[in-house]
Amino acid sequence: MRYGLLVEGAPYSSQASHSALRFAMALIARGHRVESVFFYHDGVYNASRLAAPPQDEPHLHDAWCSLHAEHATRLQVCIAAALRRGLLDSREADRHGKSGHSVEPPFELTGLGQLVDLGHSVDRLVTFAP
Repeated sequence: MRYGLLVEGAPYSSQASHSALRFAMALIARGHRVESVFFYHDGVYNASRLAAPPQDEPHLHDAWCSLHAEHATRLQVCIAAALRRGLLDSREADRHGKSGHSVEPPFELTGLGQLVDLGHSVDRLVTFAP
């Protein structure tokens, strides 16, 4: 079965991100495919390359990157939600005259249209919210 995940919770202020990641790994272990993870609302904070959690906590940003590298799962970030929260990739940083960026591949800034497309292209779309 093909799955899509929608993550709406920030990485360390709710269980949503960690639960979504564990769910994705459980699906893959059972032979399913996770096509894409769409980060929305405070879930966009998962895409920040500047996160530096304590060593005794899971590094969720790196874990999402590993999911992408090992299983070709797309990591899509709502551009409107990201920009509102100060998360920009290099292209958006240049466009808005900012000196730095906090989002880089494999995370990609996309619009809500991609979430709609994801919902139509997978067998199940599962939401993780606080």
